[in-house]
Amino acid sequence: MGMKTAISVPDKVFREAERYARRVRKSRSAVYSAALTEALNRTWREIEPQEDAFVTEAARLALERTPW
Repeated sequence: MGMKTAISVPDKVFREAERYARRVRKSRSAVYSAALTEALNRTWREIEPQEDAFVTEAARLALERTPW
């Protein structure tokens, strides 16, 4: 079992998630967990290339300044 947390969602989102959970026969927690995991994965995919570009540029500058 993972960490527990409380979140607030609009009533409409809650009702739709309830209906979806019943339809797919999953717990509400499983539905929210899957949705949050997907959202975090999407966010990391968007952020990662930017971080890679920063790291690449920082490494290039460090190598340029390094006496060989």
